Amino acid sequence: MDKLTFAAFIITAMNLCWPETEMNITITPYTIQSTYLGREVVYKVLMPEGDTHGQPLNLLLLNDGQELENLHLSETLQDLYAANELKPTVVVAIDCGTERTQEYGVAGIPDYAKRGAKADLYTSFIIEELMPAIKKQLKTTQFGTVAFAGCSLGGLSALDIAWHHPEVFNMVGVFSGSLWWRSKDIGKGYTDDDRIMHRVIRESNTKPNLKFWLQTGTKDETADRNQNGIIDAIDDTIDLIKELRAKGYTNSDITYLEVVGGEHNTETWGKAMPKFLVKAFGK
Repeated sequence: MDKLTFAAFIITAMNLCWPETEMNITITPYTIQSTYLGREVVYKVLMPEGDTHGQPLNLLLLNDGQELENLHLSETLQDLYAANELKPTVVVAIDCGTERTQEYGVAGIPDYAKRGAKADLYTSFIIEELMPAIKKQLKTTQFGTVAFAGCSLGGLSALDIAWHHPEVFNMVGVFSGSLWWRSKDIGKGYTDDDRIMHRVIRESNTKPNLKFWLQTGTKDETADRNQNGIIDAIDDTIDLIKELRAKGYTNSDITYLEVVGGEHNTETWGKAMPKFLVKAFGK
């Protein structure tokens, strides 16, 4: 047996003797009593089981956790682990409450219809109650990458919370985000400057150390308020990216995915989810 063949034999034998451990996904529900929100909050922890090879756990918080099955998130995670594309990542899917349109939004700045009035309380819940509880449950004080993601209004909420707490989060994922969220309604003196999240970013005196992943679908909606042939969901997202670039963020900080034929639903977001997960936590 020549040296090359012998080396190949050793490598093959090693692979046979020490195969990579398959990571299964367990889903465990928890309930936490929130003082800030004055209610119980249900969340599910999706945990990879198996040998993590000494790698630190990453963490993803996900708004609208009640849509977990519709997003097929457990299956997506399993597929990515099986393909060896994902670092060990814990997902905490947070169910919304009955006051979703009050708890989600931009903290301290309700929209023209007074929605989002409790967004500041939801922020306090995430930072001061949920994060400490997660660390205690997982018996850790530190994660690798920590991201916050959400769809539609949940995406706006995740963006706002991550923007104001870069000491906690490294990345934010916004799927068809409600970036239209505005202080004046259409037809009542509205201009693009009335979009709340755009204004928050523009007027911020800081440039948080964050990465951004944003997705839209070409069929997210049909509204086109400025009659430019581009639906508002795409216009609002592109304009937000412009605000980020004006702050000094570069293409390496911002990922934008436009799904041709994508709609404003969990089917589209579930199909886009693997791209976000690999970007945020990929090997």
